[in-house]
Amino acid sequence: MSDAKTALKQLAGRIGYDITHITRTVAYRAVEDRLRALGPERLEALEISGGDHWRDFGFKSYVDFAFPECDICRDRLDRQFDVIIADNVFEHLPYPYRAARNVHAMLKPSGLFVNITPFLIRYHPVPIDCTRWTPEGMCFFLEEAGFDPERVEAHAWGNRRSVVANLRRWARTGFDRKLPNDPQYPVTVWAFAQKAPAQA
Repeated sequence: MSDAKTALKQLAGRIGYDITHITRTVAYRAVEDRLRALGPERLEALEISGGDHWRDFGFKSYVDFAFPECDICRDRLDRQFDVIIADNVFEHLPYPYRAARNVHAMLKPSGLFVNITPFLIRYHPVPIDCTRWTPEGMCFFLEEAGFDPERVEAHAWGNRRSVVANLRRWARTGFDRKLPNDPQYPVTVWAFAQKAPAQA
């Protein structure tokens, strides 16, 4: 994170203003809770095209699998990880099934894949914008990619106000402490998919 961005985030925090995109706040809280329960200091993590949020989460090790040098639709590292995070990446992939198979291959037995994607959000080609999933669709997709359906769960958050706000601009959480969920307006979807344990 740049010095200016860090300073802005610290200043915002002091006055109680959350600069996180409103589309990500609830998902981030759920993912943070899950990762803290696992003990991040024990986890070797890989993030696909990583940003600032997870880089300094306190993992035992952290690898940024960054596009275009590394293309998750095509490439795999010759090692495995305890956790792999895709934070608003899979909607941009031309071949998400190939990417999910590569993620599965790079997870250790019992490893966790965290996949956060938008649903009711505007088109944003960075560099392309291809796919949206509902929670149910994400579960079927991950099952098809090799994850055991008993080890996959998906959740969603959103409401009409957040949908409208993000059609106008990329809205921040701001001073809003109440983030009610309306299942008819899922803005973001996140999934936890655990790889099967090693066979005894």
